[in-house]
Amino acid sequence: MEDNNVSPFIQSLPKVKIDNVKREERKESYSTFRRGEEEGGESSFPPSSFKSKVQQSTASSATSLRRSSTGSSRDDSTVSRRVRVAVRLRPRNAEEMVADADFADCVELQPELKRLKLRKNNWDSDTYEFDEVLTEFASQKRVYEGVAKPVVESVLEGYNGTVMAYGQTGTGKTYTLGRLGEEDAADRGIMLRAMEDILAEVSPENDLVSVSYLQVLSTMNVVAHAIDCSAICGYVCGISSFSKLVIVDLAGSERIDKSGSEGHTLEEAKSINLSLSALGKCINALAENSAHVPVRDSKLTRLLRDSFGGTARTSLVITIGPSPRHRGETSSTIMFGQRAMKVENMVKIKEEFDYKSLSRRLEIQLDKLIAEHERQKMHFRMKLKGWLWKHKKRISEVELSYADALEKEKLRCQTDYVESVKRLEEQWKEKQEKHGHGKVKLGQSDDGIDQKSNGVPPVLFAPGEVAEIKQKLQNEILLRKAADAEIDNLKSQLIHWKQTEAARNAELLKLRKMLEDEACQKAKLEEEIEMLQSQLLQISFEADESRRNLDRGMGGNTPSSMDSLMPEVKHQQLRDSGDGEKASVVKLFEQVGLHKILSLLESEDADVRIHAVKVVANLAAEESNQEKIVEAGGLTSLLTLLKSSNDEIVHRVAAGAIANLAMNETNQELIMSQGGISLLSLTAAKAQDPQTLRMVAGAIANLCGNDKLQAKLRAEGGVRALLGMVGCRHPDVLAQVARGIANFAKCESRASSQGTKSGRSVLIEDGALPWIVQNANNEASPIRRHIELALCHLAQHEINAKEMINGGALWELVRISRDCSREDIRTLALRILKSSPSFQAELKRLRVDYG
Repeated sequence: MEDNNVSPFIQSLPKVKIDNVKREERKESYSTFRRGEEEGGESSFPPSSFKSKVQQSTASSATSLRRSSTGSSRDDSTVSRRVRVAVRLRPRNAEEMVADADFADCVELQPELKRLKLRKNNWDSDTYEFDEVLTEFASQKRVYEGVAKPVVESVLEGYNGTVMAYGQTGTGKTYTLGRLGEEDAADRGIMLRAMEDILAEVSPENDLVSVSYLQVLSTMNVVAHAIDCSAICGYVCGISSFSKLVIVDLAGSERIDKSGSEGHTLEEAKSINLSLSALGKCINALAENSAHVPVRDSKLTRLLRDSFGGTARTSLVITIGPSPRHRGETSSTIMFGQRAMKVENMVKIKEEFDYKSLSRRLEIQLDKLIAEHERQKMHFRMKLKGWLWKHKKRISEVELSYADALEKEKLRCQTDYVESVKRLEEQWKEKQEKHGHGKVKLGQSDDGIDQKSNGVPPVLFAPGEVAEIKQKLQNEILLRKAADAEIDNLKSQLIHWKQTEAARNAELLKLRKMLEDEACQKAKLEEEIEMLQSQLLQISFEADESRRNLDRGMGGNTPSSMDSLMPEVKHQQLRDSGDGEKASVVKLFEQVGLHKILSLLESEDADVRIHAVKVVANLAAEESNQEKIVEAGGLTSLLTLLKSSNDEIVHRVAAGAIANLAMNETNQELIMSQGGISLLSLTAAKAQDPQTLRMVAGAIANLCGNDKLQAKLRAEGGVRALLGMVGCRHPDVLAQVARGIANFAKCESRASSQGTKSGRSVLIEDGALPWIVQNANNEASPIRRHIELALCHLAQHEINAKEMINGGALWELVRISRDCSREDIRTLALRILKSSPSFQAELKRLRVDYG
């Protein structure tokens, strides 16, 4: 059951140690708390918070795993979770493009609603819902993130997980799971991406990863089932866990009669189908809650017993193709996925705790933390003593300095006082010499100043002179006080001015910084605008080159799709160029952003505006981008361009973008509410380029398929504009006109059958019947097929029968019932001829055998 050859997927893994070896003894590590500690410093947290720090340390050790631990067994954390199922559509291959050129796809995807429609015929279909609906344009990264990444994340959290692919051979199972992406890394499959995520998350010290690659053999020793199993073992802080990821690439599920097998190969195919049948029986039993699930019927079901109904988180991706020739296999695959969605798994984690080892580690860690805390406490006390001594020394120095300054000031004052007294004595002496009478003896002054002159006899002054001297002394004292007050005031003003100047300087620096930042930002914006313009020019050039290649590759053939305006690429070289253009547009979209691209639609530069609308049109071709474009105002901007611009290129590309957006029913109503049909009609009237007319006709044709818009389409001139474009005679334009007429006639037929319409057809009233009859047998198959459908829909309403008989449409219905290449249209035409009394009477009168 296990292949001896090494899988290419295993060879492509990074060179890391992935082996079933015994885990080495993990070295114990302890965390220490040194928060807020400088060099030579101590911890800043107080002793009262020590208990909380121990709790935090214990919690951090337990949560170092990728999965959270609560300190008890997790066997009770069981969660019921349904199997998630995604469906992926493969695009048409070269063979199907040739063989099914005249047939529409048998499936229609609605990814925004997560729905899939399986067509029974042109007017009937079955609808199914899935967890994920992936179109043919979905990237490998999108598939991985939507299908497998949640499972991988659960595996890293300790759960078991399974990712499985089921579908017909050739629909993309191995491409989805096992693609290596050697030429382009973006093509890597789920196996390689899952292993990359696992290896990026595991810890080399605590985790062990082992990988096994199995191939399940049938009874005839034949492989086409492949199983990749990745196991993760982890052990941290006494907690051990084990989880595994199983990726299964099942064999093809096609019928034996379509496989073309004979002889020994036929027996091998029967043997392979036995295991798939056993798997289907198990899923049916689980979906119906049967008491017995036959998991022992095959090797495959025994290996996957944990994936369906077990404890694993399971995702299933079913792959289908668009070809109507394989509708039976597609229907079988869809029903397999629908049954799998009913299976419930009991997802749980199994973790085991080594309580003794955990307790010993916690005790050792606690002792270390206590010792560290005591050491830091002693260090803090010693440093605190040093701080106290430094501060006391500083205080003493300040006190001494203050005492010295005080003494110096006292001496200065005394010196000034003695000098003042000496000057006064000299003045008094001079006056004494001048006046010889009326003298008074100056001894002890009235103000308490002791006059001493080293043995000099006391000076005698007149009473008036003494009073005058006292007054001068008092005035000098007052002047000195005023001068000191003025000095203090000037000092305070100087300090204030310095502070104001510093604040102004800071403000100037701030303003200068702001100016510099604005200049840098302006320069960056200018560089970004230049880069954006260059990218737009490059993307536009690539788009024009690809469009010219597409036109040359199509060789004049008209498009045959009813849901898109873009031509089907029939050569590998053209498809590669289209993929390159799409990748460039996606890269620009991710780097620049949608809002910046839409803002360039209003640029004054005509070239920039043209290239911007081309980028928006390419983005609108992707269904995943349409909702974002509408929400960002892109639809309004495109309609404004149609109204304001006179450039033919802008009209053509904007109309194409609107046509892509008009494939969505919600967008169709928004286009009508914003006057879009009037703008499209006006553009059709002014346009001369056939490609512009083709884009406008395609947009109106998409709007014609909405039942709610029939009256408004006619009232605002949409139907007349569509019929007016037949004068172009270009096959591409005529194909879109025919598609619009077929869509409008189909809606009218549906309204008549529901009783909401009683009058004759609007198309007949507006004079479309002669052109319809004239082109019912057109050489171009897309035009012919749409006209045949339109005739059948018009003929379903009896009130139109008389006009159709008079206009020659009856003969075309007879021809369609006999010669049409599509069986469903032939059957519809024959049923209408048999059910219409007017047609039966006319054919009977003319003696025409219609089948």
